[in-house]
Amino acid sequence: MPGTCVIGLQWGDEAKGKIVDLLTEQHDIVVRYQGGANAGHTVVTGGQTYKLSLIPSGIFRRQVQCVVAVGVVINPASLLEEIGQLRSRGVYVGENLMVSDRAHVIFPWHIEEDRLLDRRCAAGEAIGTTLRGIGPCYRDKVGRSWAIRLGDLYRPDFRRRIEEITRAKNALLAGLADGTPPLRLDPEEIYQQYCGYAERLRPHVADTTGFLLDAAEAGRRILFEGAQGALLDVDHGTFPYVTSSNSSGVGVSAGSGVPGRYLTKVIGVIKAYSTRVGGGPFPTEQDNEIGQHIRQRGNEYGTVTRRPRRCGWFDAVAARYTARLSGVDSLAVMLLDVLSELPELKICVAYERGGRRTTDFPSHADDLRQVTPVYETLPGWQQEIHSIRRYADLPPACRAYLERISQLLGRPVEIVSVGPDREQTIFAP
Repeated sequence: MPGTCVIGLQWGDEAKGKIVDLLTEQHDIVVRYQGGANAGHTVVTGGQTYKLSLIPSGIFRRQVQCVVAVGVVINPASLLEEIGQLRSRGVYVGENLMVSDRAHVIFPWHIEEDRLLDRRCAAGEAIGTTLRGIGPCYRDKVGRSWAIRLGDLYRPDFRRRIEEITRAKNALLAGLADGTPPLRLDPEEIYQQYCGYAERLRPHVADTTGFLLDAAEAGRRILFEGAQGALLDVDHGTFPYVTSSNSSGVGVSAGSGVPGRYLTKVIGVIKAYSTRVGGGPFPTEQDNEIGQHIRQRGNEYGTVTRRPRRCGWFDAVAARYTARLSGVDSLAVMLLDVLSELPELKICVAYERGGRRTTDFPSHADDLRQVTPVYETLPGWQQEIHSIRRYADLPPACRAYLERISQLLGRPVEIVSVGPDREQTIFAP
């Protein structure tokens, strides 16, 4: 049974949505298994651009079952808005979308906590929260006492739970507000609002864990769609400048409920360069005309937030680490066309710190901040490649760049993207 996973190997924004969309036709089920509406996937098809946050990128193929699994945290209003936007553009969303009854729900208190905590941290380096309540919801999930799952919205004690949690959260928010008037939560208003959300979502809510286990045992083809990137993994990324879930390959089973034995292929998605949003160390960052050129040509602004991304050269040390961590079998190199105008390109092949050279990725963000990248310089190709559809037709310098990345990461390049549309894709021999 071909169970395939698509994982971003950098700090997110690697164009994973395009790869999932391309692979969807070869699968029966597409699963989003972690993160929340802080993750944005862009799919370009038929000259139309679609922005997705919670719904799997397989939604554009009606015969495919899309699953939002247990590891995702859900703001019902955001999910319903996304469904509505897709339907308004003629995309079918019905029984082909299932949402886990075990998925945890984001409430107004989570968003307010996010805002107040971000304000308290404003004097320091920003972690990079999107202020959508994702982190506080995951924190309550682990804490358990104040957590509510989607299936709980249909249970008879839902009103009582809202009343109890609202009392506690009002006290907490008053303390976090630090003298400024905090948001005052009205339990009845929240209860009525979320009951309305629950009724509208009822046709989609299901036990996705049982469904996916049945599907895996029956040999159905499942495609797992990672959100964000492996360097943002809460345990294995550049902590604390990370997301609140396991966004590397190690999170697939926990987030979906499907054991790793059913996963037969992992595709690691990388940009041909590096980007990052928010704070945190970024050894190959180019805060100069090179970085600005990449940002403008690559439209490097957040899908969800529109924040400008920090841009820099490709970091093979970091990507090799996440390829190993995620069990990657092959690579998809995205946005290669963005580099077409540059006369020369650099790849970080090692780090230097304290007079010592290493290809190991540091476990502490402060140590990563102190490294100096060791670069290899390669010639650019300085010609447009948007219309090329065969690997052999790529300029020699372009192929040399791809082959060097493959050597450094120890994985073959399987897919090359030379533009945003489905058709602008090359499958390597």
